[in-house]
Amino acid sequence: MKNALITGATKGMGRAIAIALAQEGINIAVNSRKAEDLAAFKTELLQINPAIKVFTAVADGSNKDELLRFAKNAEQELGTITILVNNLGMYAYSKILDDEKNLFQKMINTNLMPSYELYRFFGKTMVSVGEGHIFNICSVAALNPVVEAGIYSVTKAALYSLNNVMRLEMQQHGVKVTAVIPGSTLTDSWKGQAVDKDTMVMPEDIASAIVNIYKMSKGANVDELIIKPAGGQL
Repeated sequence: MKNALITGATKGMGRAIAIALAQEGINIAVNSRKAEDLAAFKTELLQINPAIKVFTAVADGSNKDELLRFAKNAEQELGTITILVNNLGMYAYSKILDDEKNLFQKMINTNLMPSYELYRFFGKTMVSVGEGHIFNICSVAALNPVVEAGIYSVTKAALYSLNNVMRLEMQQHGVKVTAVIPGSTLTDSWKGQAVDKDTMVMPEDIASAIVNIYKMSKGANVDELIIKPAGGQL
């Protein structure tokens, strides 16, 4: 049985991805800052598939020490992690000149640092066993910057670049790396705004795509996947 670790998995895309992987019989490791959210989600995942193991940890993914403790404990509880979904992220609607004092570092610690640190933590083991798949949840803002979300665009572009370096480092070792690049997706980033879900990408669309990419033959990899609203970006 395979083991997956997903950051930021109690809401939005991460939640949908965890559910989709659980349905495939894959053990799941997830973290959150809220113990009650983790307990409820663990119960839900085990109801979906009682045959899997679910490891949860109260950990702030934007805190390096807590993140790596979560990774280490997940590995000890489940075994070798061969599916890594770097999903943790935050969105801030702000032009760079208007950014709050600590927003830059907060964005780096949330949108970029976890993917870098988890890659370093799990990457050598993936190389040693000759298998693995890393999914980095980027954004169309990485390709087409949104000036009204300046530092968000910058950090997602950095994640996209990191993804490409990961892929080149890993491709000779049998480890796959995929950049998932969603457009306007119905997550908490849109909370409080009047939106029509029929004009947006749904989290389940991202989850379905990831499962299908993961299930491809050993010799095939999707370098990057762009999923945008059929009617264009919102």
